[in-house]
Amino acid sequence: MNYWILKTEPSDYSYDDLVRDKQTVWDGVANNAALINIRNAKKGDIGLIYHTGDERKIIGAAKITSDPYPDPKLGDPKMAVFDVKPLKKFVKPITLEEIKSNSKYAGFALVKQGRLSVVAVPEEFVKDYLSEL
Repeated sequence: MNYWILKTEPSDYSYDDLVRDKQTVWDGVANNAALINIRNAKKGDIGLIYHTGDERKIIGAAKITSDPYPDPKLGDPKMAVFDVKPLKKFVKPITLEEIKSNSKYAGFALVKQGRLSVVAVPEEFVKDYLSEL
């Protein structure tokens, strides 16, 4: 199983919106590197929902419930999406500030490629921060 950061602007679609909807199609990604990450995700992987903007924190976890597939709204096979459902909202969100303050995560794409909307999560980060999952 792999873990992925899934970034969203909370005013557009928040973790609470995902809980309300019970599931959604994770779409709207156009960056080539982020699309590669979407295509590398698999059913059963975990998405960490990261609120961008003023919040800048991982707010909760979601289960990826489908393998990637072409976005049916766009008709372009390169524009991949997958389905997600909520797993758990974190009692204590993980802030970007907290992640950046730990030098062992200096190479983490969340830190190095701040504009990337879907990011692979290093195994060490999973061990350090996600034991509750």
